[in-house]
Amino acid sequence: MDDVVPALGTVPLLLIAVAAVALLLLLIIVLRLHAFVALVLVSALTAIATGIPVNEVVDTLLDGFGSTLASVALLVGLGAMIGKLLEVTGGAGVLAETLIGRFGEKRAPLALGIASLLFGFPIFFDAGFVVFLPIILSVAKRFGGSVLLYALPSAGAFATMHAFVPPHPGPVGAAGILEANTGLVLIMGLLIGVPTWFVASYLFGLWAGRRIDLPVPDAFGAEEDRGEDTGGTGGVVARTTTAPRFSTVLILLLLPLVLILLNTGLNTLAVEGLVDADTSTVGALRLVGETSIALLITAIVAMFVLGRERFSRSQVESIVNSSLGPVCAIILVTGAGGMFGGVLRASGIGSALADSLSAIGLPVIVAAFIIALCLRVAQGSATVALTTTAGLIAPVVAQSGMSSIDLALVVIAIASGSTALSHVNDSGFWLVGRFLGMDEKTTLKTWTVMATLIGLIGFALSSVLSLIL
Repeated sequence: MDDVVPALGTVPLLLIAVAAVALLLLLIIVLRLHAFVALVLVSALTAIATGIPVNEVVDTLLDGFGSTLASVALLVGLGAMIGKLLEVTGGAGVLAETLIGRFGEKRAPLALGIASLLFGFPIFFDAGFVVFLPIILSVAKRFGGSVLLYALPSAGAFATMHAFVPPHPGPVGAAGILEANTGLVLIMGLLIGVPTWFVASYLFGLWAGRRIDLPVPDAFGAEEDRGEDTGGTGGVVARTTTAPRFSTVLILLLLPLVLILLNTGLNTLAVEGLVDADTSTVGALRLVGETSIALLITAIVAMFVLGRERFSRSQVESIVNSSLGPVCAIILVTGAGGMFGGVLRASGIGSALADSLSAIGLPVIVAAFIIALCLRVAQGSATVALTTTAGLIAPVVAQSGMSSIDLALVVIAIASGSTALSHVNDSGFWLVGRFLGMDEKTTLKTWTVMATLIGLIGFALSSVLSLIL
């Protein structure tokens, strides 16, 4: 649906935008209304307030909702299936035990962090952290020292991957709204996310763990839970003798990345005129490298490789089916965020904001980070902050004529803003704090500081790359 001609001037439109965001925060924070319902309600009210014809309101809402879901639902659903298969078959434990065995006792925090980065590619932050928690506590119990030495590098790895790298819903949703190339977002997310994790999570985790002596919480049964010793794993082994090999897990995690890189590389060669993009062979290779197709291939391979020796076909079906329920709410909230962004574009609010930012002279990437950070602090949800910010700045981006790489870096900047300053209105704050037995003050000194470092370093790196590339 084409954007309508704005019925109001710039100042009234901007005031409506401020009021809409304030109402959204009021509904979510004070009245505790579900984010999906709040976003749909505010989107409808904003459409009416800005003068969109009544007979076009529903079409405008559905346009924004549907276009966002078209890019989000496939990726999130397939990513959840892959993550669930790796979780149920013991893939997380295999990653941790193998890396700890190879890195050694002194580098156990680094090994746990690297395993979490790999496992965090397809699985969401909260699920990944909970799955890894028994491993973290067992390692902490075995090697000694503050549990923060082992927990923060792992928790930070899951948080970084969840914020920066598709197929997680935040970066996928923002990329869809801004029409950024998801493959490039993945590549930029990894280039920025890995060094960000190393400094903000691993090094900070070592620093905090040496200054805050936090014992292993007894309430979570941190005794070493050993299965049959497979040898060479430093004493931390899988809970099942039928767990997949490390090489199998690693190949499954790298498969979609390799396919997506193939697509990106062929696109670059086609632009440079080094390959003919119209040939059937190049077209087929680019197709398998499209993000959704790459994840589809990986999901099918994971079902066959992980399930064939461990589960029946009906059990594999049950496992992947169980992965979809928990992500439905996330998909709907992301789609509703796209709906809100669609209303902002169609009503002319986005264009008004674009004109205002142009007058101020604030770079788009800086404005994106600041808006996302403000929304994150105010209402807690990173997904809401990501999708709302993407909708607000989409018209600015459309008018700026940015390159595909710059678009991807703007997505990372938004993700950075939506990650920083996690506090009491964020579920991740309570999840990490409660599972590690920390009070609110200690959680603020550790988890909140780490999340803020992730956001600030991620934004700094994306800004620098935007000036260079």
